[in-house]
Amino acid sequence: MSDYLEKFEKMRIAGNLAAKTLDMLTDNIKIGISTDYIDKLGYEFIRDNGGYSAPLYYRGFKKSLCTSLNHVVCHGIPSRDRILEEGDAVNVDVTAIINEHYGDTSRMFCIGKTPIKLKNLIDATYESMMKAIKISKPGIKLGDIGHEIQSYVEEKGFSVVRDFCGHGISTTFHEPPNILHYGEKNTGIELKPGMTFTIEPMINAGKFGVKMLNDGWTAVTKDKSLSAQFEHTIGITEEGNEIFTLSKNNTAFP
Repeated sequence: MSDYLEKFEKMRIAGNLAAKTLDMLTDNIKIGISTDYIDKLGYEFIRDNGGYSAPLYYRGFKKSLCTSLNHVVCHGIPSRDRILEEGDAVNVDVTAIINEHYGDTSRMFCIGKTPIKLKNLIDATYESMMKAIKISKPGIKLGDIGHEIQSYVEEKGFSVVRDFCGHGISTTFHEPPNILHYGEKNTGIELKPGMTFTIEPMINAGKFGVKMLNDGWTAVTKDKSLSAQFEHTIGITEEGNEIFTLSKNNTAFP
């Protein structure tokens, strides 16, 4: 039990730094800035607060965070050439390392006016994540998490990406178990106190198929439909769960 409590305390610190990074970025993500500028701000904030950006040089990735716009599903690479424009939607994915523990979180940001279809997609993605977190406690199974997300978003007319999933996380960026965002109730491993993992549904407005771009990182929807994602890092407690990456400024869903 002492190991579990100590781990949670360190995960809390890492998760808080990741959440504070997104809070800081909120007012800076606007028309006319480059995604590379978002990356620079994120890197400096994490560094200045005693942490390190986990994506930087991870398996050859050359940026400190991911910026996934519009039909990009995940792992979009920040660029000086990609300037945010009216009507864009961007997912910013931040992972901070501090005290050798990881905090991983992402949010959607809308640039200027938001088309109603995009707003509905973003709303459904966020709600699906929170519904899955709400049921996460000892005794339920991983398939219950996936089923909660899948049933909710498909009822709204959207689809769940199959190619990527949530993951265990603590002193390693990605570790078992995989957290699928689709599935059948009462299947998969049972949740137990002390487990720490991400829930990060990627939801498409069209079909769930994705393809990789030539850069080897950027995943986009095959049908060029819009995609959205949110992510929290959580830990399973004796009674339920704790979200390590909650915004202290209540800006988790701007």
